[in-house]
Amino acid sequence: MQQKKDAPLRSDAQRNRERILEVAVAELTLCADAPLSMIAKKAGVGQGTFYRNFPNREALVLEIYRHEMQQVTEAATELLCAHEPERALREWMDRLARFAMTKAGLADAIRQATSAPGSPAKPEPTPVASAAALLLRANEEAGTIRPGVTEDDFFLAIAGLWQLDAHGDWQSRAARLLDLVMDGLRAGAPAGERPAGQPRQQGPVRQDGPTGRAD
Repeated sequence: MQQKKDAPLRSDAQRNRERILEVAVAELTLCADAPLSMIAKKAGVGQGTFYRNFPNREALVLEIYRHEMQQVTEAATELLCAHEPERALREWMDRLARFAMTKAGLADAIRQATSAPGSPAKPEPTPVASAAALLLRANEEAGTIRPGVTEDDFFLAIAGLWQLDAHGDWQSRAARLLDLVMDGLRAGAPAGERPAGQPRQQGPVRQDGPTGRAD
């Protein structure tokens, strides 16, 4: 009987945690200094519940970082299941660009949370690097990109994304940059030149809704 009574409490606690994270992503994306009390209020939880889940700002921000990185990482496998490797890579690059641009405020919050003395270090983006490696190897095996490109090469090539103004016309500029990167990856690909009239997979970066996913 006790187990049946406890189960809803565990479920409620999980929903509270997920709701806090959902509100925190939205608020910290808009303002890196969003008060924790405001996040708790908008999430519909009391201060005690909030601090039981996240004892300080650093714990909240780093959990958001891990969650958002996991979303980007999982998209690589989903795209490879749904599309040919070349298209999957290009669409994943679009998603990475949207994350970088629409979460500009969140990036500021992460920098603040990890730069103060005694703060925990920002987790390394290893899962995202692994996702890039997965897509690159799939394309290399398909002969659609030049052989030997590493995930380090890839992230250096797209580093210009983080120089774009998140408050300006970043979509068209990001699309052009990523198309140029794709052209570079294709150069020297074993598949060689496409038949005349067959277009390459390119396209603009689509604007996201407020949740960070394409509407």
